Amino acid sequence: MPRLAGQIDLAKTEAILDAALEVLAERGAGASMEEIARRAGVSKQTVYNHYGCKADLVRAMCARRVSEMTAPLEGPGALEQIEETLAAYARALMRGVLNPRTIALMRTAMAHAAELPEVPATIYEAGPLANRRRFASFVEAETRVGRLNCPDPLAAAEVFSGLVVATRQMAALFGALAELDDAEADRIARTAAAQFLKLYGA
Repeated sequence: MPRLAGQIDLAKTEAILDAALEVLAERGAGASMEEIARRAGVSKQTVYNHYGCKADLVRAMCARRVSEMTAPLEGPGALEQIEETLAAYARALMRGVLNPRTIALMRTAMAHAAELPEVPATIYEAGPLANRRRFASFVEAETRVGRLNCPDPLAAAEVFSGLVVATRQMAALFGALAELDDAEADRIARTAAAQFLKLYGA
């Protein structure tokens, strides 16, 4: 059965974003749009039709990853089951931040920060900062209904990120982090959720 036009467009979008992550992780901020198009199996013009410039492409790539990581905060029952929601978000955060492709992208972005500062800056703003802000919005909503007591949601977002990934991300960037199995990731996630609620629980 042939795909509808919308399905084809979505497939191309996903292919372009996947290719952008691969190529930027391998080659750094100087990677060409032509190489990204070739890896995605589309024309360079198709990439430009979807994203006007490399910064727009990077922004969309990061936005997709942030949406994946913050999905537990927006699912049914997220506000009512706060400890489970926090643990689910922590697991998604580890999957998103500590996977090898993300670590490779961070390394190359930092390596080229001096010569091409706009790409690393876009990665930070559309990735880690956007992620923190989305979590801060969740914390703010929880505070409004009385399940949390948090006067500074963005600071709380930094605290939660620190509980989950901060030192692990640094170790991963230096190649010193052992791969986390599901049981260890779950233990970290549940511990972080419990500690966060001790700090900010109503």
